[in-house]
Amino acid sequence: MRYEHQVFRVATDRHCQMKDITQPVMDFVRQTGIKNGRVTVYCPHTTAAITTNENADPDVQRDILFALEKQFPRDMKGFKHCEGNSDGHIKSSLVGVSENYIISDGALALGTWQSIFFCEFDGPRTRKFMALVEGS
Repeated sequence: MRYEHQVFRVATDRHCQMKDITQPVMDFVRQTGIKNGRVTVYCPHTTAAITTNENADPDVQRDILFALEKQFPRDMKGFKHCEGNSDGHIKSSLVGVSENYIISDGALALGTWQSIFFCEFDGPRTRKFMALVEGS
């Protein structure tokens, strides 16, 4: 079993945003030469997340962000956290900070419409995410 790790940077330009990070993850998997295994994509931030969803229609991303904002608006009254980004912490916790993907024959085994997204909930910022490839 081999392990390969890489840190990536991603710049966001809006307060809440979903950025497609599929290509850099796919490129890294290919670079490792690992044919079968898995890759874990992890976000080390408390107001950002990683998810998998459709990328063919940008309305899907807008709908996800709209629904999260509707349930937990930035200006929601009653938050006690003093930094003003409680909504981002809640959204990150709900979406989750990591995802695992199967590597089969050297490629990510994503569905036809699936892409990997870095979800920003307290931007704009320059963030990082990590990928760990395990396999043979």
